[in-house]
Amino acid sequence: MLKTHLHSIIGLAGVADDEREIAQSLGRRFEIPMILMAIWIIIQWYAEERGMLSGAIVFLADWVIWLFFVVETTVLTYFVKDKYRYLRNNWINLLIIFMGIPVVAGLSNYAGALRSLRLLLMFAILLNISDTIRQVLSRNHLGMTLLVSFIIIIVGGILIAGIDPAIDSVGEGLWWAWVTITTVGYGDVVPVSLAGKLFGAFLILMGVALFSLLTANFSAFFISREEGAEKRIELEMMEKLDRIEKRLEKLESLCKKNQ
Repeated sequence: MLKTHLHSIIGLAGVADDEREIAQSLGRRFEIPMILMAIWIIIQWYAEERGMLSGAIVFLADWVIWLFFVVETTVLTYFVKDKYRYLRNNWINLLIIFMGIPVVAGLSNYAGALRSLRLLLMFAILLNISDTIRQVLSRNHLGMTLLVSFIIIIVGGILIAGIDPAIDSVGEGLWWAWVTITTVGYGDVVPVSLAGKLFGAFLILMGVALFSLLTANFSAFFISREEGAEKRIELEMMEKLDRIEKRLEKLESLCKKNQ
């Protein structure tokens, strides 16, 4: 309940659990594009900070992001039964849509505010999909677990390269994110700003939690394999015992006939 209330406050509660099945299914289908969009928002933010994107590409990206929110909000609002509750609990979608109208219309005075909001939105998106990630990890999907780890490293590397002045490139940021999230910490690349250090502390906590989950998933995976092997051995033993029992029964019947 507390987590659901928190998601409602930040405006990314998604489709409620008691909504129609089709609305919940569509909500789950929008999750992967939302994750990809969160990653793109980080890449675009970094590229804009470094002056690597032209105005035309930025404008096109703003259009695509804005249209995605329009489509998602329109489709899910249409299929949910309680439309007011959905819009109230996902108010940030409406904020993005209305704030994006001046940007896509070419009024650049509002572009800075929207881009700042997009960066905050990225964190909210990652928070909103935390339940999905937890469910995936709990099912021993090791491939998806490693993919989540990879995404966190990519996101952390790009963010620290834009946040901290001591880290000059995305390559250095990715290396720092890798050694930080694994709690190795070589110390060859370190953040010097307060924001960089705070983000590093957060990433260390993420690394401890993530590698605990990885260890648990690997352990569960190998244990399940051992259990499967033991079950196969038990089945083979049962089949052998069954064959022996049938042979004994045949011998008994033959002995009775001979008598």
